[in-house]
Amino acid sequence: MKLSRGASLFLLAFGAWSWVIWVTLMVNVAKDPRAFSAAGSPTGFLIVHWVLAVISLALGTAIAVLGLRGLSALRREKAE
Repeated sequence: MKLSRGASLFLLAFGAWSWVIWVTLMVNVAKDPRAFSAAGSPTGFLIVHWVLAVISLALGTAIAVLGLRGLSALRREKAE
C-alpha cells in the first residue's frame, strides 16, 4: 500500500500533535493537587492519566513513524 504525500504529512502532524498534547497533559496532571496524597505518594488520578498518556504517546509515535516511512518511500520512488 502506498501513502500519498498528503496522508504521510497528516500522519506526521498527528504524531507531533499527540506529543504536544499528551506531554502537556502529563505536566498539568502532575501539578494538580489530586495527583499526590498528603503523604506524597501518587494517587489513582495520576496513575490512570499517566497510563493513558503513555499509551497515547506510543500510538502517536507509531503513527508518525508510518508517516515518515510513507514520505521515505515517496522519495525513493522519485529517485528511481
